[in-house]
This record gives sequence, structure tokens and C-alpha cells, in this order.
Amino acid sequence: MNEMMLLVGLIVLQSVALLTALLIVVAFLIYADRKVWAAVQMRRGPNVVGPWGLLQSFADLLKFVFKEVIIPDGANKGVFVLAPIVTAALALAAWAVVPVAEGWQVANINVGILYLFALSSLGVYGIIMGGWASNSKYPFLSALRSAAQMVSYEVSIGFVIITVLLCAGSLNLTEIVLTQKTGLGTMLGLPNSILDWYFIPLFPMFIVFFISALAETNRPPFDLVEAESELVAGFMVEYSSTPYLLFMLGEYVAITLMCAMTTILFLGGWLPIIDVAPLNWIPGVFWFMGKLFFVFFMFAMVKAIVPRYRYDQLMRLGWKVFLPLSLGWVVITSAALVTFGWLP
Repeated sequence: MNEMMLLVGLIVLQSVALLTALLIVVAFLIYADRKVWAAVQMRRGPNVVGPWGLLQSFADLLKFVFKEVIIPDGANKGVFVLAPIVTAALALAAWAVVPVAEGWQVANINVGILYLFALSSLGVYGIIMGGWASNSKYPFLSALRSAAQMVSYEVSIGFVIITVLLCAGSLNLTEIVLTQKTGLGTMLGLPNSILDWYFIPLFPMFIVFFISALAETNRPPFDLVEAESELVAGFMVEYSSTPYLLFMLGEYVAITLMCAMTTILFLGGWLPIIDVAPLNWIPGVFWFMGKLFFVFFMFAMVKAIVPRYRYDQLMRLGWKVFLPLSLGWVVITSAALVTFGWLP
């Protein structure tokens, strides 16, 4: 009994530490997102609150927390309040299986990739609940857009993940990273390096995954769920204060998760660029975070330089380009693994 209580206590402590670190990282990623966008447009961005504006995200947090929560008279109050909680909780819960270094995760389960795929798919429910409960046509229209968009691109993401699983031979996220210790580079007699990571043999799928991740998390140029020029704030138009904050938190945590998934599936996770001294002296968590920040920087640059798609262009890209491409690459990958005897 004592051992069980000790185990539960350890899991609780790990979860609290993870959530605390994650929320701090997300706060600074929001700051970085705004700074990158400002730099592209030759503006200063946040620069007043704290040194170089570093505390701007925390000031925004206090502003949202202390504002009055306003619920429209015609809204379904229970669902209206529950929707942002569902969105934020699902986004945070997904991080339980993400390894930021070898052995550094709350739950090392053998079906980690399925767990992540399931929770990311459930994220659309919070948006639909929020749009419907607002009892307003614009939020509801935006919520329906979101459902169509997220379902469309989850299909492509699923096939992309299958190509990685075929190469790795495991659904365990740690094992997927460890299988990237051998590959093209080690076949040439080199030490483990960037040449062994899956983004090289699966480069088309790497691009499809990156673009689909933008659509899955409603990032520009696929931010048609919010679509400020058409639907004001989209499904969040009736939200304010803490509920609005929870929606935004859920969105940015989901964005961070997709950056982490890109790092794990294609960029070698916590593995160094080349496994030689002094690079392999650096703890794996720093390599992981560096890669995650790089992928997020690319997310931010896309937001700054790519114009928004029309909705019909968005759906055509998902169903007529990415779906057949990812499905075809599953066949090509399977054939190559069997033909050359590379099955894990």
C-alpha cells in the first residue's frame, strides 16, 4: 500500500513539474511568436513589461484572470463554461507521454502515439461546444469550419505517422527516437548524426506533417476557424476573461505539442546533431528544446509571410493533394522496407 501511495505521489509531482515547465515555456513562446511577427513587419513588438518585454505574457495572464466573466443571456451556460476547460485539459493531458529526454516523461506507454492521436482528435469537441453553446450564428459557423478542417487534416497526419511507424517498428515515442540512432549516416560508416533522422528518407511526409500541423492547430495560413476578417474572433467571439484565456492556452499548448511531435518523429528527439564530443555532452533535454523552438520559429515565420487560404483551397489541399500523397508514400515506404530487407 505504501509503495502504491509513493508511486502515485511521484506521478503527481512529475505531472506538476511538467505542467509548470510547460506553462512557462508556452508563455515565452507566445512572446516569441509576437516578436518574430513584429520583426518581419519591422515593428518592436512587446518591449515595455519587464526587460525587453519578457513579462508581457504574464501581464496578459493577470489581465484576463481579473476581468469579469461575461456569459450571454441566450447561451447554454454549462456547456459554455465547460468548452474552454475541455480544450485546455485535453491539450495539457497529451503531454503526459511526450519524452523530452530519455526517461524524462510522466508515462512511458507502448501506445504513446495512439494516445496522442486520440487526444488531439478530441480537441475539436471543445471548439464545437463553444461555438454551439454561444447561441450565435457566427461562432457556430466557425465551429463547423473547425470540425471539417481538423478532420480533413487528421487523415493526412494519420498516414504520415504510419510511414514513421513502419520505419520505427514501434508505437512507443521513446523507441521512435532511439531507432533514429541508425540510418543513412551509420550505413555510410559515420557516427549517429542528423543524416540518420527520419526527415531525410521521409522528406515529403515531413513537409506534409508540418503543413498539416498548421491546419490542425488553426495556425495561419489556415486560421479559418478564427478568420478575423470574416468571423471576428470565430468560435470565441462571445468569450472573454478566463474562458477566452483557456481557449488560447489550449491552442498554444497544442501548437507546442505539434512542434514536439515533429521533433520526435522526424528530427531525432533529444539526439544531438552528431554524436561526438563535445556535442554529446549536452543533456538531451536541451537538444529537444532547441529543435522544438526551431520548429516553432518556422510556425511563426509561416504566420508572418504566407497569405491566408480560401476555405475551398484549404479543403482541396487536404483531400486532393495531401491525402493521396500520404497514402501513396505509405505504399512506397512499405515496398522499400520489404524489398531491401529493412523491416525493423
